[in-house]
Amino acid sequence: MNTSPPFISIRDRLFALLLRLLPHHLLSSVMHAVARSQWPPLKRALIGQAIRSYDIDLSVAAEPDPEAYPSFNAFFTRALKATARPLATEAGAIVSPVDGAVSQAQAIQNGRLFQAKGQDYSLLELLGGDRESSAMFEEGLFATIYLSPRDYHRIHMPLTGRLLKMTHVPGRLFSVNDACARSVPRLFSRNERIVNLFATEAGPMAVIMVGAIFVSSMDTVWAGCVTPASQRVSEWRYDAGTPQEVTLERGQEMGRFNMGSTVILLFAKDAVNWVPNLLPRAQVTMGEKIGELAAASG
Repeated sequence: MNTSPPFISIRDRLFALLLRLLPHHLLSSVMHAVARSQWPPLKRALIGQAIRSYDIDLSVAAEPDPEAYPSFNAFFTRALKATARPLATEAGAIVSPVDGAVSQAQAIQNGRLFQAKGQDYSLLELLGGDRESSAMFEEGLFATIYLSPRDYHRIHMPLTGRLLKMTHVPGRLFSVNDACARSVPRLFSRNERIVNLFATEAGPMAVIMVGAIFVSSMDTVWAGCVTPASQRVSEWRYDAGTPQEVTLERGQEMGRFNMGSTVILLFAKDAVNWVPNLLPRAQVTMGEKIGELAAASG
């Protein structure tokens, strides 16, 4: 897959070089503190600037008053009104877990996922070297959805599923915008990420939360903030029938980003089909239909 070297503009090369030189985790730690500051002048300035810069629509927020948020992070991870994101009602529908822009939605070929023209990365590396999980998704389907700073930043279930395990994979915190996708090799398998593996009616499903520059932490509803101190891969198992068992319904919140980033969905071979308009740059909203069970479309 993608054996020819990619054309990368000078601008993209310089941007990627700058990102390589930056102290990613230090900057993200600083942002962690700043975003959670409850000092009124600071949080008011940050929230106001975000609304102006990204044209954020607060009419769909559960709390539309920007002054009501105690910190910038509370604003950034704001809840929406219950009616703001209706779920697709079709039987067998797979719904978008987030608001965002589709980066790619394709088949996994020869154990590799397409990133951008001339760039791909390994399924095994994406999953933190877990060969058992990698085998589940060989020749399956993936979808990569990018969340911009203006988007809703909570992550919801594409299908009802029972959590099998959660894996934290340490890594860099490159930006995940288009320029970096074009210019940083193996971007999504190099950045810090959380791999959430579920059992669903479609078979195994992975919802992967990929960190990025200024994404100072990622949360799940069952574990809270997931930031192990160790720089090794960390894994937590959630066995059926135990107090740790976690089952979440389609559309239910499963986690959140504390700044913008990317979600990657994985499904097994012949398990699901994406809708035809799930194309690069397509905008999706949480709850809309992005695919369906293969049995439902057969």
